[in-house]
Amino acid sequence: MRVPLRWLGEYAQLPDGATGEQVAAALVSVGLEEEALHGGDVRGPVVVGRVLEFTDEPQKNGRTIRWCQVDVGPHNPDGEKARGIVCGAHNFVAGDAVVVALLGAVLAGGFAISARKTYGHVSDGMICSARELGLGDDHAGIIRLVELGYGDAVPGADAVGLLGLDEE
Repeated sequence: MRVPLRWLGEYAQLPDGATGEQVAAALVSVGLEEEALHGGDVRGPVVVGRVLEFTDEPQKNGRTIRWCQVDVGPHNPDGEKARGIVCGAHNFVAGDAVVVALLGAVLAGGFAISARKTYGHVSDGMICSARELGLGDDHAGIIRLVELGYGDAVPGADAVGLLGLDEE
């Protein structure tokens, strides 16, 4: 389980200015195990999006992709209500709040987001899974913010801070 230091500090007294390394060493000294320290892997514009609608499109390779219209608030192209994004996941519905990496973002593992033509569309961003954000190994579907208690998050809001991706 990945735990932001801020969250851990709500349940345990941490010294002021304690780093992730120091806290991990203290946990190991009392017999707990840590696998790795994470933080700061995601950079650039990663925001809350709201799926307005999508069309399931079967492909020649047997996959079915979704051509999605996603509202990202002030990050929508000029004069548009949404961005067009290709998504391979199917675990969401219209109206869901999701995490969207916009052009210029860099996800976990150094994956840079740019406009890409794929499956007959230019995808103007990426709807993200937990693994793509470095939050865990789950890649079975995208993050639905309602499942994390953020279903009413405002499109365009900073998802990096919301999810603690800017913390150790």
